[in-house]
Amino acid sequence: MSLTFLKDRTFLREMLTIAVPISFQQLINASLNMIDVIMVGQLGEASIAALGLSNQVFFVFILLLFGLTSGMAIFTAQFWGKGEVDPIRKVLGMSILITSIIALIFTLAATLMPRAVLGFYTEDKEVIEIGASYLSIVGLSYIPVAIATSYIATLRSIHLIKLTVIATVSALIFKTALGYVLIFGIGGPPALGVRGAAIGTASGWTLELILLLILVYAGKTPLAANPLTFFTFELPFLGRVLKTTLPALANEMFWSLGITTYNAVYARIGTDSIAAINVNATIEELAFVVFMGLGNACAVMVGNRIGAGKKDEAYETVRRVLVLSILSAWLVGFAVILARDFVVGLYDLSANGGHNVRMLMLVMGLVLWIRIFNFITFIGAMRAGGDTRFALLMELSSIWLIGVPAAYIGAFVLNLPVYFVYLLVILEEVVKMFASGWRVYSRKWIHDLVNV
Repeated sequence: MSLTFLKDRTFLREMLTIAVPISFQQLINASLNMIDVIMVGQLGEASIAALGLSNQVFFVFILLLFGLTSGMAIFTAQFWGKGEVDPIRKVLGMSILITSIIALIFTLAATLMPRAVLGFYTEDKEVIEIGASYLSIVGLSYIPVAIATSYIATLRSIHLIKLTVIATVSALIFKTALGYVLIFGIGGPPALGVRGAAIGTASGWTLELILLLILVYAGKTPLAANPLTFFTFELPFLGRVLKTTLPALANEMFWSLGITTYNAVYARIGTDSIAAINVNATIEELAFVVFMGLGNACAVMVGNRIGAGKKDEAYETVRRVLVLSILSAWLVGFAVILARDFVVGLYDLSANGGHNVRMLMLVMGLVLWIRIFNFITFIGAMRAGGDTRFALLMELSSIWLIGVPAAYIGAFVLNLPVYFVYLLVILEEVVKMFASGWRVYSRKWIHDLVNV
């Protein structure tokens, strides 16, 4: 595990210029999400569970958006490396169009039949009722979220990351502040509980899009063109982009459905189990902060290098980021293990719920480096290199042939506690690590998509 590249200041400067703003953005996002859960947590375990299960719908939705926009960002990053702007605008137009269609479907489901959607996860009527009041409000913001996600992915791929940080962090702070006022009725308005959290969230995500558009056009960025020109792409070009992008979209769809299935299993173990999973998820999100920055930085740098015809540099970039990520993951995992008692003390949990959180965080801290390895190889290498079909095949095999069966057997056959079921699910990450490591080493993932 050679560290001689740490003397390469040009590489480190480029990587940190991209990674630090993204990590800061993720830190604020994760921190404020944890504050949201803590605020709602004062209302009891049923409210924590309801918020967590409602956010599972958003989780599936945002992962579909991520799959589509990151798939299209393969092209925008490579076109930026090649020095062409017009195709980038057209790819952005494709992204806005398709993500908005996806958002419309989720909006209709969330606002018209929230109880049916939540019934997939749990049979607890109290949790379903609380969750439905949250989901039906948040669902109204899904289309603004879709458009904002398209802009954010494109801006990152052309190195305009500070704009996304300003817009997102401002929106998150607004969302949390408004949520605090409305949840507890601070300063005059009635205490709305979970509905107050929903209004704050929907308002924050809508504000994010407004701020992004203001910054893009006020700063006269390469995307500050007549929006109608974004949609003048030719069908053969659309087909070429979708050929690479759709496997990435399918990858995220099947992966998110797998994660959703895991959470449905956890919820059926018990309300205290899914509440513990949701608490653990907020800590997991915090633990991933650094690696979201590194993974996205790796993807942008790899895409730029492939577009510029520098395939060897693209491979070396992945190798270096992997080394840094694994070393960092060991440190972060150890910190997670040490912080278990402190985290449990932040929530109003039963004795069993607190024990579940401690054990889940122990498992998460021990296996974090494996998940980070897979994240970097998937997002920073294979997806950035256009190797989306292999990634899709590997994801489908690991989750649906290993992870989901392991979860069902652990929960319903062996009747194991939630933390042992969580540990069994990690088996799919272990298998995936060996497959993705081999693929990256082979260099078969490097595909030049714009110099054709």
